[in-house]
Amino acid sequence: MLFNSIDFAIFLPIVFIVYWFVTNNNLKLQNFLIVAASYLFYGWWDWRFLSLILFSTIVDYTVGRKLRIEENQTKRKFLLWTSIVINIGFLGFFKYYNFFLDNFITAFSFFGTEIKANSLNIILPVGISFYTFQTLSYTIDVYKRKLEPTKDFIAFSAFVSFFPQLVAGPIERATHLLPQFCKKRTFEYSKAADGMRQILWGLFKKIVIADNCAEFANQIFNNSSDLNGSTLVLGALFFTFQIYGDFSGYSDIAIGTSRLFGFDLTRNFNFPYFSRDIAEFWRRWHISLSTWFRDYLYIPLDGSRGGTWMKVRNTFAIFIVSGFWHGANWTFVVWGALNAIYFLPLLLTNNNRNNFEIVAQGKVFPSIKELMFMMLTFGLTVFAWIFFRANNIGHAISYISEILSPSLFSVPKFTEMGRALTTIILVAIFILIEWKGREEQYAIANLGIKLTPPLRYTVYYAIIIAIIWFAGKEQQFIYFQF
Repeated sequence: MLFNSIDFAIFLPIVFIVYWFVTNNNLKLQNFLIVAASYLFYGWWDWRFLSLILFSTIVDYTVGRKLRIEENQTKRKFLLWTSIVINIGFLGFFKYYNFFLDNFITAFSFFGTEIKANSLNIILPVGISFYTFQTLSYTIDVYKRKLEPTKDFIAFSAFVSFFPQLVAGPIERATHLLPQFCKKRTFEYSKAADGMRQILWGLFKKIVIADNCAEFANQIFNNSSDLNGSTLVLGALFFTFQIYGDFSGYSDIAIGTSRLFGFDLTRNFNFPYFSRDIAEFWRRWHISLSTWFRDYLYIPLDGSRGGTWMKVRNTFAIFIVSGFWHGANWTFVVWGALNAIYFLPLLLTNNNRNNFEIVAQGKVFPSIKELMFMMLTFGLTVFAWIFFRANNIGHAISYISEILSPSLFSVPKFTEMGRALTTIILVAIFILIEWKGREEQYAIANLGIKLTPPLRYTVYYAIIIAIIWFAGKEQQFIYFQF
């Protein structure tokens, strides 16, 4: 079920009404309703994969309960690794089986040995990368005694399957979200209104910005061999705003929907394209994933506390694994490695923690220096996105080669250039709104405080009209494939 579908527009109000007005604020009934609604939400796509979520839930709930009473360290490690192997095993099979098989065959062919093996027609379960990491955070934190395991199976099931963030995050830590299922929740109008406002902005990002950019990004990338360098730059820019509008839009809708039910989810995006260096970018982009890898991979590898070699090794490890998490394609690995190369000079010169506050805080415009660093960081990010979007390494190299050719200085030209101008204007307006609201949790968060009611609702209706009027061709959320 897509957030931007008629199905969800019917589903959400029904669940909301039953949740607040039928359950009579009974905590167990509310949690049970969330589990039922979440399984319906996920099963709407393919009910067969509900068994994976249920099995993962049972495994980690059981492991957590046993870890609570087990004191023998060897047995505790065995329980932890049982959870890790089962969860990563499912993820590896569904997501990477054919990738490893094909590369295994290719490697042996290179040395003159032919191996015959058939690929499997495997359907990737939507959101498996997200809920797998979410359940693993629970087991690992219980093992480390950072979290007391829950005895409430329904509350735990709700934590694992919570429908707003089930299929594309944010990836919630058990220490943050699970306790919210164990305490009484009451309806708060201000929180619900804020949630609706964030949902509206998320829909604008997805439907107006991402879907329109996707149409032109797809056309340019799919026909890149016939287009000049300047047009390919335009295609990379379209994809840059497509993936941001798509993924941050999903996160906004997920966070806003959660607020309707009395939950607070982790912020997942913090205006990343206004970053002044790559380290800042990664503190602002897909925050729930980058912090997950930091806490459960980078720090256990001793982070940046060792010598130069260890810093380099750990940096490449976290970025390459992060890239590979996104999909079974070497393009994602190169994308991750490229970001590691961007990041290393900052780390090795101890400049990776320079920019924590939002750029030009309290000011209308950035300084010339800030603007130059923002443009440099944005340019490096756009370049890396080419590998992320390309079909394969060869496609990415040919795409970049044409950009670096003399045709870069020609006029952009493709069949839909006229219609693309409207999208470019919409993106420019979007950037201005994001810049104006960059110090808030999301761009229009303060509309309810700073504007008078007539002006506030004028803005709301303008956004709704824009969503209807400029709606692009419906596109699936990009991160559903991850």
